[in-house]
Amino acid sequence: MFKEQIGKRSNRVKNTVERGAVKKFAEAIGDPHPIYVDEETGRRSRYRNNIAPPTFPRIFDYGVIEGLNLPNKGLIHGEQTFRYVRPLLVGEDIYCFSVVKNYFEKKGNFGEMGFLVLESFGEDSSGNNLFSSTSTIVISEAVRKGRTK
Repeated sequence: MFKEQIGKRSNRVKNTVERGAVKKFAEAIGDPHPIYVDEETGRRSRYRNNIAPPTFPRIFDYGVIEGLNLPNKGLIHGEQTFRYVRPLLVGEDIYCFSVVKNYFEKKGNFGEMGFLVLESFGEDSSGNNLFSSTSTIVISEAVRKGRTK
């Protein structure tokens, strides 16, 4: 169903690591570490700035992969991993995009499930890699066959 999408890439989108968004994200995940929100702690840190929590890139815009038409509901967020060159600094711009890495199907208790693997990247303005993540989207048989309401 999505095998023809393997190798396709999204457009590159600029995202800013905004102080307010970092604070809300840290609160939402229940991590009150001052390196995320306290400006004095950030200034005294080895980064000389506040940083974003490790899973913060989950909220970034990664652009559109033309032809990859996923439904708006019925998808399951599977596994996700992050790899960093360095932490993301509050105030910096990150340029993000995604690539379809794989698609496969497996038979399970709820029918044939599809597994879409995306690799996403965040770069600085010069194109240097800052982080990457790999995520798996699980697509149920009902969603794959268009039987959701």
